[in-house]
Amino acid sequence: MNANSAIPLVRVGIMTAEEIHLTLTGNYYSKQNDITIMGDIVLKTERDKVLIYSENHLVSVDSGVRFFPGEPSTDSFRVSDVTIGVGFHWQQKEVQIFRGGLKIIADQRGLTLINVIPVEDYLVSVISSEMSATSSLEMLRAHAVISRSWLLAQIKKENDLRTREHKYESAFCNDDEMIMWYDREDHTDFDVCADDHCQRYQGITRATSEIAGNAVKDTSGEVLTHDGELCDTRFSKCCGGVSEVFENAWEPITHPYLQRIYDNESSIADLSGDLSKEEYAVKWIMSAPAAFCNTAEKSILTQVLNNYDQKTHDFYRWTVSYGCNELGELIKNKTGIDFGSILDLVPVERGVSGRLIKLKIIGSKKTMVIGKELEIRKALSASHLYSSAFIVEKTVENGYCSFILHGAGWGHGVGLCQIGAAVMGAKGYSYREILMHYFRGAVLKRLY
Repeated sequence: MNANSAIPLVRVGIMTAEEIHLTLTGNYYSKQNDITIMGDIVLKTERDKVLIYSENHLVSVDSGVRFFPGEPSTDSFRVSDVTIGVGFHWQQKEVQIFRGGLKIIADQRGLTLINVIPVEDYLVSVISSEMSATSSLEMLRAHAVISRSWLLAQIKKENDLRTREHKYESAFCNDDEMIMWYDREDHTDFDVCADDHCQRYQGITRATSEIAGNAVKDTSGEVLTHDGELCDTRFSKCCGGVSEVFENAWEPITHPYLQRIYDNESSIADLSGDLSKEEYAVKWIMSAPAAFCNTAEKSILTQVLNNYDQKTHDFYRWTVSYGCNELGELIKNKTGIDFGSILDLVPVERGVSGRLIKLKIIGSKKTMVIGKELEIRKALSASHLYSSAFIVEKTVENGYCSFILHGAGWGHGVGLCQIGAAVMGAKGYSYREILMHYFRGAVLKRLY
């Protein structure tokens, strides 16, 4: 791409269900089928066909049908029962509204609804869904750049994966070890999903503001690159004071611009020591060192945390506890493996931020090492543990066994720390300074 390139389109997976209810405001037409639909629509499937019910009329079309809005700037479609926060403690269903085109795919899983929209329009929604649209302009500009960079890098990566001779693997399992990571390669029918697994995208449902639109417009086409390649610009809610490296959360590839940084003005740790070592990880997690993301200031947090996120107050340092038998049942439900009563949780390997990459679960029936960080978080919580940066305290009192997990941060901690970046924006840092703080060695470039 170059400065004269057209703005690319992105295919966003909204939902997959056996039946989907839509309300179309305006006329939506399919060139391939020469049909127009509008108003209240019910979508069903039968033998890989898409059945469209509208005002007592039924139209059957091939899977993969795509509809275009007659007036792209004003037409929209409303979708009922979209699940957001899948697997997290805030999981819920919403009615959401989208602009742009829609594509419908039918297969053995049911119907998949896909929104086809220009990247820049997509980004206005993303930075308003990931955060509040009333965030500072510099914070929103920074997030527009990393959301654009990440998206275009993932689309390129998907194209590259198709040309690989060997199948991409993201799980290595045997009787003693289960190491897995979760990335956007899970998607094959669209570029990205609309939930936290990729980037939160909720169409025009979230109230966008003029400042959010301006942040995208001001940075239009701008991306981060390194050695001429698009940067895989990851981000999480709160790094807990220090960021993690890419290969400790996902595939074993080193990205020089995704390295450990201390999230403060001096970029120096308040506590010295190698956080991959247990003794230093304990000191770090059990303290509350100064960091951009170490804030309880509501005016800052509301910039990053939407209404359902604001239920979380203890993200910088947190504690959860389980009984040994309770934990055994939880892990069995989440992993499908019956460890019996949990006898011990033993850190095996930590990353540079103190996050656990591998954890040994010792049970009365089975012992196994699990990883990487998200697999650990999924196994030890009914939804997702805030992060894998935790230490384990086992107690036995009057015959009752329990585990207390003392943790730091919210998310994988790789790349930009959203709460830290919001604090930087409030302190007067420019979006370029925010980006260079979190992505050391990256270069800002305009693609189109």
